[in-house]
Amino acid sequence: MVTQAVAVLPHVLRVARTLRRLNPDIVYTTSLKADLIGGLAAVLAGKPLVWHIHDRISPDYLPGPLVALLRSLASHLPRRVIVNSQATADTLPGVAAVIAYPGFSRDQVGPRPGERTPPNPPAVGLIGRISPTKGQREFVRAAAIVHDTIPEARFRIIGSAMFDQAPYEREVRDECARLGMEEFIEFTGFVDDPAAQLDALTVCVHASPTPEPFGQVIVEAMIRGVPVVATSGGGVDEIVAPDDDLLGWLARPSDPDSLASAIIEALTQPEEARRRAELAWEAAIRRFPVEETARVVSEVWRSVARGR
Repeated sequence: MVTQAVAVLPHVLRVARTLRRLNPDIVYTTSLKADLIGGLAAVLAGKPLVWHIHDRISPDYLPGPLVALLRSLASHLPRRVIVNSQATADTLPGVAAVIAYPGFSRDQVGPRPGERTPPNPPAVGLIGRISPTKGQREFVRAAAIVHDTIPEARFRIIGSAMFDQAPYEREVRDECARLGMEEFIEFTGFVDDPAAQLDALTVCVHASPTPEPFGQVIVEAMIRGVPVVATSGGGVDEIVAPDDDLLGWLARPSDPDSLASAIIEALTQPEEARRRAELAWEAAIRRFPVEETARVVSEVWRSVARGR
């Protein structure tokens, strides 16, 4: 870590010089790398800093030394901290963070669940980059269990491997072959239009074995009217079970049996699935519009600028 700090120092100094020249009212950083580089540069330039954190700062999500560093700096470096969920806020003890849920634009909204025509045969899909943190292997194992009960169901893994995760994709495909599911699980690769993929699903599955900071794909499925099955933990619970209302199905993480049970229930109880999807559509429209995200973030900017 010391070596990395020395290597990044020239970048910090260049950014600090640029900030002095530009003389902004605030410095706003939106990734962990930017929080560190931009944050130190802001201090050197004497500019007030706002961090926007999109990752759970927890040892189950990030390396331990980085967690310790970020938690310490979050208490002292920025004037204000914005987070994407209460779950993320809970990983920053002692920091009075402001929650700005990631929002959707109005053109992303689909028809109400009652206006959809579910595909026949039923289609169950998982959307996201192929990575151990997204749970494609658990999804394949759950799909094999579902297939034994609902043999007509078809499954889709929507997305591609990124960030050197090609070996994991091979593991997922090998698991698919081992379970005899090659005929029933489609790997779509990268897609340009996730909304069209969602519209072609009976159930959208979130299978992350590690608690997510938020769970954007869940909201995207809800506003398209698609019933959701998700693994619990992190920000997911805030989306799917706010105030203990179930807006989908929650399964235990890293548990294909639990995931399969939830999928089977969603597929075999279409009226209940439609009811929960209707509640989810209404809740997501109300809670997660991008206009609300922008309002919260810009108010933090204004308050920090006024404080300056």
